Amino acid sequence: MRVVLAEDLYLLRDGLTHLLTAHGCEVVAAVESGPELAAAIEEHSPDVAIVDVRLPPTFTDEGLQTALEMRRKRPGLPVLVLSQHVEQLYARELLADGVGAIGYLLKDRVMNAAQFVDALRRVADGGTVMDPDVIAKLLASNANKEPLGTLTPREREVLELMAEGCSNAAIGQRLFIGDGAVGKHTASIFAKLGLAVSDDTNRRVLAVIAYLNNTQPT
Repeated sequence: MRVVLAEDLYLLRDGLTHLLTAHGCEVVAAVESGPELAAAIEEHSPDVAIVDVRLPPTFTDEGLQTALEMRRKRPGLPVLVLSQHVEQLYARELLADGVGAIGYLLKDRVMNAAQFVDALRRVADGGTVMDPDVIAKLLASNANKEPLGTLTPREREVLELMAEGCSNAAIGQRLFIGDGAVGKHTASIFAKLGLAVSDDTNRRVLAVIAYLNNTQPT
């Protein structure tokens, strides 16, 4: 897996480079600013980009702005945001194209290397992986809006765990319910979000994106 890494703090950038290399990833570029990130993605066409939110030169939302720009140029470019901050507007915009291959993790909540690398691989494979705190902030203003209002409390729990990247088996373990119950909740969620079976789309990814964006796919 070929990775472009954008992180302005040298020690963290160097540490992540060594961690990823130790887990079989190839860090083709490790940069510290938005313009360098854009150039590295253009040059290397990585399998996934790891991006901090606040990068030089603005130290505001340079990383996310660059990620959005590169996703417009390269639809479906896998991006894992790794930050101390939740930027709700730009996080929603990253999810809005419905393609998936997006992750958003908070630095102080990544507990071990295996968890981080697993999340990175799932994003590179087209999945969606979100930290629970990010999910909570994205959903806070939408709790009573359609189609969210049609979901039962248990369905909301199942969908939030989907957004974290959990499989049906992992969801069952977390909620102490059987695989059959998870399947029934998942089918109900798909129905309420208007997601029909299709060979061209991943309903699991679309359900998470529709939920976080409070929109139903057409």
